[in-house]
Amino acid sequence: MKTLMNLMVASAIGCLASAGPAYAAESTKEVTPQQQRMADCNKMAGEKGLKSDARKQFMSSCLSGKAEASPAAATGQQEKMKSCNAEAAKQALKGDDRKKFMSSCLSN
Repeated sequence: MKTLMNLMVASAIGCLASAGPAYAAESTKEVTPQQQRMADCNKMAGEKGLKSDARKQFMSSCLSGKAEASPAAATGQQEKMKSCNAEAAKQALKGDDRKKFMSSCLSN
């Protein structure tokens, strides 16, 4: 029993030791330009407080290089979203009624 336990511990240590260099090699890889762009766009979307469809739309345009050129457009959409959310909250809308209202409000 003790021999079996020692064998299991030695095996586990061997696995960890062999995984160590592979993990170290992965963590020193350089970030590709696409990965850097993704990180930058994610950061900007977070700073702008974008969520759901607005975030998807922003990320799409940012990753294609269009977001930096038109930050005012994203801000306008953000303002519209805030005002529609406030109005929906004022009317205490929930579920499908809220979805219908938000769709109508955002399309106007």
